[in-house]
Amino acid sequence: MTYSNSIAANRKRYAMRNQNTTSFKEETRVLGPISNAIILIVLACVLGLIYLTQVTKTNSYGYKLNSLTTQASELQQQHDELEVASARLQALDRVANSDPAKNLVSVTPSSTLTN
Repeated sequence: MTYSNSIAANRKRYAMRNQNTTSFKEETRVLGPISNAIILIVLACVLGLIYLTQVTKTNSYGYKLNSLTTQASELQQQHDELEVASARLQALDRVANSDPAKNLVSVTPSSTLTN
């Protein structure tokens, strides 16, 4: 057998006994237009749900922030009222213990009115 015959012998051109004569090719699968549309709709729904959850979280934080702001303003108003009351109560003691108040002469009624 020559060199060319030995190479040719390794190639099988014809089907032998118990061999398939059909060849199989790998085909790439491509999505059709309906499948693409369904996938796009599902993706849009998922993105919409993600957006809604983020907006809901933001709103809940907004409500919490609003309640804390209201509470802070109420506490500030209460603090201001307490400062005014404290100044009013301290004013009586300051006036009573001041030098001009100590120099005042007490007045006794000289006579009484009768009806």
